[in-house]
Amino acid sequence: MSLRGIWRNTRLYEKEILITKEMVDAFGQATNDYNPIHYDEEYAKQTKFGGTIIHGMLTAGLISASLVDYYGPGVIYTDQTLHFKAPVRIGDTAKIIFVDEELFPKNRVKLTVHIYVGEVKVLEGLAFIIRGE
Repeated sequence: MSLRGIWRNTRLYEKEILITKEMVDAFGQATNDYNPIHYDEEYAKQTKFGGTIIHGMLTAGLISASLVDYYGPGVIYTDQTLHFKAPVRIGDTAKIIFVDEELFPKNRVKLTVHIYVGEVKVLEGLAFIIRGE
């Protein structure tokens, strides 16, 4: 018999994080991603974004730290779907929200994640994790 439950539209977690130049620089250094869309304002002004944007995976990386914050040490990220909806810029405050948790045996969890900047949804997806012991 499996233990399984679904809570629809239940907001489980919310956290705001200010995006800084130091975060973008550290991410670029860690990943060796120096795409000018992230660093060169003159170049980026000529793109459809009209200015520099942060790395999409930096935005997504905010989810990982938030999972540890909510579920505690030892949480393991096993799978993720991501849909980038709008750009994020240095100086933006990203709001990470977890909703719609579904529990499975062996501490496995599926949840919906959203990231907003103001009222604009910039990222949505599903996270699959194993909760820490």
